[in-house]
Amino acid sequence: MLQSYKKGTLSLHETLVQLKEQGIEDLGFAKIDSDRLERTGIPEVIYSSGKTKEQVRQIVERMHNTGIDILATRASEDIFQSVMEIVPEAVFNPVAKTIVFHHNSKEITKDYIAVVAAGTSDLPVAEEAVETARFLGNRVECIYDVGVAGIHRLFSRMELIRGARVIIVVAGMEGALPSVVGGLVDKPVIAVPTSVGYGANLGGITALLAMLNSCAAGISVVNIDNGFGAACQASLINKLK
Repeated sequence: MLQSYKKGTLSLHETLVQLKEQGIEDLGFAKIDSDRLERTGIPEVIYSSGKTKEQVRQIVERMHNTGIDILATRASEDIFQSVMEIVPEAVFNPVAKTIVFHHNSKEITKDYIAVVAAGTSDLPVAEEAVETARFLGNRVECIYDVGVAGIHRLFSRMELIRGARVIIVVAGMEGALPSVVGGLVDKPVIAVPTSVGYGANLGGITALLAMLNSCAAGISVVNIDNGFGAACQASLINKLK
């Protein structure tokens, strides 16, 4: 493009327009950031909640045609069936509500991310973190149902947890598990509060505030139910040289 401008075969106006449009796939209702992976290390991802299945389908179709790997979060079965018409090889995780498709096999990290979930009710958020971390090319180890109500279950898995380069801890109710894990490991801990719990859990606010007020060092906290955000941060840490 710049060579064409230098030769005079492309005008200054046309050059500026093309530069402005670089890395943007414009669908009218959505603008796909096709350069995000190269720029940030995290590719464009489709947040499906609030979008119609036709909108998700069109975004997937453009991303697929452009050669972008596909991760859709908070996707329903109906959205998955619509995506399957475009990408029949796509894989749906009904617990995580994620849709994943890779154009080519990805290199997997040697170091792993541990995803630790307090209870079975926390698994939708934990599985979203797992699917996202794997989509980003990370080895993942899952340690589930090890909450503080039966803390001996956690102790039996500590060797695996301590071997991780970064640890994601997912918990609802009173949100105590990240503090316990944080006091036992020398690795960064990313805490994910979930909206799981009875009334005083306040839709995850109680767990969020407990994690923000943790007295254990080395804990960071993401938004309520945000397994995706935790996995993105963990992936960036895991891939640091």
